[in-house]
Amino acid sequence: MKTVDYIVVGLGLAGMVFCDQLEQHQKSFVVYDGDFPSASKVAAGLINPVILKRYTIPWKGEEQFDLAISYFSRLSEILNLNAVDVMPIYKVFSSAEDQNNWFEASDKPGLNRFIKDELIRNNSETLRAPYGKGEVLESVRIRISQLLQAYSERLKNQDRFVDESFDYDALELDGDQGVIYKGVKAKAIIFAEGFRLKNNPHFNKLPLVGNKGEYLIIRAPELCLKQASKSTFFVIPLGDDLYKVGATFNWNEKDSNVTASAREELQAYLSKILLCEYEVVDQEAGVRPTTGDRRPLLGRHPKHPALVLLNGLGTRGTMMAPYLAQLLYEHLENHIPLDDSVSITRFPKKF
Repeated sequence: MKTVDYIVVGLGLAGMVFCDQLEQHQKSFVVYDGDFPSASKVAAGLINPVILKRYTIPWKGEEQFDLAISYFSRLSEILNLNAVDVMPIYKVFSSAEDQNNWFEASDKPGLNRFIKDELIRNNSETLRAPYGKGEVLESVRIRISQLLQAYSERLKNQDRFVDESFDYDALELDGDQGVIYKGVKAKAIIFAEGFRLKNNPHFNKLPLVGNKGEYLIIRAPELCLKQASKSTFFVIPLGDDLYKVGATFNWNEKDSNVTASAREELQAYLSKILLCEYEVVDQEAGVRPTTGDRRPLLGRHPKHPALVLLNGLGTRGTMMAPYLAQLLYEHLENHIPLDDSVSITRFPKKF
């Protein structure tokens, strides 16, 4: 029988950051993760501290932002990668009223750190922006898929990674002593499965709604953007004349199959904003683990405390993940209570 502190199920963004928490505190663990479609693997990776639809800061936004920047910079260095790109975001204004809302927001506490209080005239001959643009300060792009690949290889080399799908029927509850899974004993098991939570018999009644997002990858040699551009959708430079465009929101489909309807929606958008030729070279899709109240799902199962959840990161998972992993670790190891707004105990009837 092999004994570890924790078993972790899922090595998307949530699983990776929690495993890193365990590594930082010298805790032993093993990860189970099969080859499955994951929203993390197609995520744009932008850490944007401003909700650009309403010009507000998200929940715990500044705290999450600062922690995420330092976390991903440190992890990139550990993995010997250049996975953090400084990337300003230009919000393309839709109207004069949109401009005014931007400048009003730039005077608000918290927002004034991230919103540049001047209008950027559009000098581009390839991108329409008749009302000008505003710049989001300090934003970065994280190369998530690159980090996930390198981190999984690191864990394989450490004999901490099992490349197989998790079998819920093989999980045994070991009384007050934790769990046993296929010859591995741990004091707790962390489920960081994203939308696969719907298959988890211990947590599948929780209101994980999920919404499908799709991106186009285009090649546009004449576009020459150095910043991410945001109006209805993002246009994010990837280098080598490639750009990531999206993502769509689909609340009905819960799979990772690309669709003609999403491609048509994104191309219709591009036809309105681009003044240059482009070529579609790829299309990607994933289901974001979103919740009805737009808050994450953290904590111990109320009846089986050795079963623990880290999920519901939603559309801002890149910025939110390090903060949530730290909260959960402190809760498990130091008994610090979770805020009611993120704890799964806010849904008592779901257990």
